[in-house]
Amino acid sequence: MADIMLALSRTLSSLRQRKLWIYVLIPAVFSLLLTFGLAIWGLGALVERLLTYPPMTLLVSWGLLWLAYVLAYLGGWMAIFAAAYLAASLLAAVIILPLMLKHLAASDYADVAPMGADSFAAATANSIFASILFIAGWLITLPLWLLPGLSLILPMLLMAWLNRRTFAYDALAMHATADEWRALEQSHKTPLFMLGLSMALLAHIPLLGLLVPALSALSFVHYGLEALRRQRCGALVSVLGDHP
Repeated sequence: MADIMLALSRTLSSLRQRKLWIYVLIPAVFSLLLTFGLAIWGLGALVERLLTYPPMTLLVSWGLLWLAYVLAYLGGWMAIFAAAYLAASLLAAVIILPLMLKHLAASDYADVAPMGADSFAAATANSIFASILFIAGWLITLPLWLLPGLSLILPMLLMAWLNRRTFAYDALAMHATADEWRALEQSHKTPLFMLGLSMALLAHIPLLGLLVPALSALSFVHYGLEALRRQRCGALVSVLGDHP
């Protein structure tokens, strides 16, 4: 828990830098525009589609058309928010995180040498694969979302998994070797998931949730590089040609 709080406190501290706010706001604006676009052009059709599936069909047959529409609109909005969050997370992971990482690696973690290989290609492939699994998990668990309580728990767990699966690896792809990443993933499995869950909780707060994809990237960069620094026992590792 102490490591998570340290990463979160450093994330807040980093927001004092104006340059990082540009990186944070880009996915937020993208997510907002995508949400409005999907709502305007797709919500009606999605609601009508959901009305053809149980339990909405049962509610209609029982004369509870109003309740069927309420559940259909709820499901439609949840689908739109999930799609917008996923798209913003992909943008944050593939484009924004490398920019944040370059900035923080040069300032806060200059002693943590980049020893990874082909970080952009590997990180992009990881993000896309995580997104596919997220969509599959979302579709498989969708019928359970109509059960009381699960409509809140399942989205947070799926987002927590997506955050950990995407940002934990991407934050370290450039700096950690394959062996270092495997060791970190094993020893920090629970804290990484809890950090992802913390970000997932924030994602459900109105307006603040728009910032969460970029804030997740930032917090995982802080957590990952600090964990890698400690794993290397604080030793200064340098690579010829990396620094002037």
